[in-house]
Amino acid sequence: MAIISSNIGDNNYPRIKKEIRLVDSKIIPEEKKSNNLNLARPETLQEFIGQDQLKSSLRIAIDASIYRKEPLEHILLYGQPGLGKTTLAFLIAHEMNTRCRITTAPAIERPRDIIGLLLGLHEGEVLFIDEIHRLNRLTEELLYSAMEDFRLDLTMGANRGTRCRTINLPKFTLIGATTKLASISAPLRDRFGISQKIEFYTYDELQQIIVNFSRLINLNLDDEASYNLAKISRGTPRIALRLLRRVRDYAQVVIKTNVISVNLIKKALNSYQIDEKGLDFLDRQYLSFIRNNNNPTGLDSIAAGLGDDSSMLEFVVEPYLIQIGFLMRTPRGRMLTDLGKKYIDSKHDNF
Repeated sequence: MAIISSNIGDNNYPRIKKEIRLVDSKIIPEEKKSNNLNLARPETLQEFIGQDQLKSSLRIAIDASIYRKEPLEHILLYGQPGLGKTTLAFLIAHEMNTRCRITTAPAIERPRDIIGLLLGLHEGEVLFIDEIHRLNRLTEELLYSAMEDFRLDLTMGANRGTRCRTINLPKFTLIGATTKLASISAPLRDRFGISQKIEFYTYDELQQIIVNFSRLINLNLDDEASYNLAKISRGTPRIALRLLRRVRDYAQVVIKTNVISVNLIKKALNSYQIDEKGLDFLDRQYLSFIRNNNNPTGLDSIAAGLGDDSSMLEFVVEPYLIQIGFLMRTPRGRMLTDLGKKYIDSKHDNF
């Protein structure tokens, strides 16, 4: 499996290697500080590639808010990692000609953290909370009145000295992003006026994203090469750009070129054990385990056999295998489809 390793430890303890899959859509440390990736972000909603239905709905809501001179309604964006939720939050703020303040739910540990964020907002500003499904209960309850009535209802003191205080807030727009819509409580979910799912991207949309980014990093891809890379990117721009950067590394170090062909992409990705379907070593190991059992297999049994966490397999590995028709979840356990059996049988001798 292709990995980016991070070693932690000292002379007295074994060093731990943290593995990051190239085809995992979660962001990695390299991408958090990449200037090229920041340059690749579109500057307007019109420049944002894909998600046409979502953009149309947002365009109407933004124009209506500007016409009425009101803050935009609160927005909930949900979908898999790497599809552009953070980028859309920036673009919405840009279209509203205001500032976007960004945080994540795990960073809001105590109620006073969200109180500080809300009190620091100015009229019309956007507050973006990523992974909003991970907010703790007390913080979430403070958001109810803040979102609905633009006020904070605080209880201070204890016993006989307890008193209530109401603080008025400037009118703002909260944009929440989540990969687990069902994990958001109904009271919080109902306070979002706009709720939109971000879909996976088509091959043509990913190809356009790849071509645009390749120009930024001085790579020359022909149409066939960019389309082939799009096909193995799991419908996710983040994965597409990550794979393109790894192909660039291989091309510049091994081949000494900036011209990318289909054959070069195949060689580069083979060096990371990623095949023409976009599957890596862990995906094939998962499929092989079920194939060797030749019976429906429970998730816990698969996790024990592979030495991986069952929730990681369920939420990271399985969704794409189901999406491409290789895997079925049944009451009796996980089963390969005929397509999945055919695929893994053809791969046994290649890796």
